[in-house]
Amino acid sequence: MSWLKRMMGFEAPKSESVAPAAGPLALARGRTVGFDPSLGLLLEGHSRVCVPASQPIWSEGVIDLGQSHWLSRYYLDDQDFWLQVHTSGARDGQVESLILFNYLDCASVASEAELRRLAGPDSPIGLSRYSLDGVEFVREWGTEQGQTRLVDFFERVRSANDETYGIGHYAMLYARDTGLTARREFLLFSVEEDGEGAVSLSTALGVSLYTTDLHLI
Repeated sequence: MSWLKRMMGFEAPKSESVAPAAGPLALARGRTVGFDPSLGLLLEGHSRVCVPASQPIWSEGVIDLGQSHWLSRYYLDDQDFWLQVHTSGARDGQVESLILFNYLDCASVASEAELRRLAGPDSPIGLSRYSLDGVEFVREWGTEQGQTRLVDFFERVRSANDETYGIGHYAMLYARDTGLTARREFLLFSVEEDGEGAVSLSTALGVSLYTTDLHLI
C-alpha cells in the first residue's frame, strides 16, 4: 500500500473491471462537442465556469459507482475542459446529471506532509463548507458535522490514440445554487494517483447543463 492509500485509510481502488463500450448521449472519443452559443451569456454573473468553443473529445473516462450508476467523463482537446455524465441503469441509460467542468488548478504532491496540508486533516477540504474567492459552497458528500474523509473511486481512461490507463481518485464535491433554474455550480477536489504512483491534487469548477446545451458535430 502506498503512502497515499495508507494516509487516506482506504483500500487500493479496484482496477480489474473493464469499462463497457457504450456511452451516453452519443458522446465518444473523436466526436466534436459544440455548446449553445447563448450559454456563456446566460452564466455570466451567475457562475465562473467558462464555456469552450466547439472541439473534439480527446479521451474518455469511466467510473463504475456500483448499483447500476456510472460516471462517464469526456476530456476535451483543450485540456482545461471536461464533461461529466451521471447515468443510471446501463452506462448509456437514464441521464441523471450533466456537468461542464473547468480545471482551476493541478498541483503535484510529493509527500505525506504536503498532502496533509493540501487535502488532508490540515486542510479545509472535507469540512461542511468551503469558501472559494469569497463564494461559499456546501459539501455534497458525507454527513459528519466536522471534516469528513474523501470518497475513493477508480477511473478507467482511454485516450484518442487508444492508450488505456487507470487513475485512483480520492475526491470531495461541493455545490451551491446559482440563481438559475436547475443550474448549480460545483467545486470538485480530487487527489489522484496514476499507475506510476505520481500523486496530484486537481481543483475543478463545474456547472449543471441541460442535454440541449450540447450538440455533436
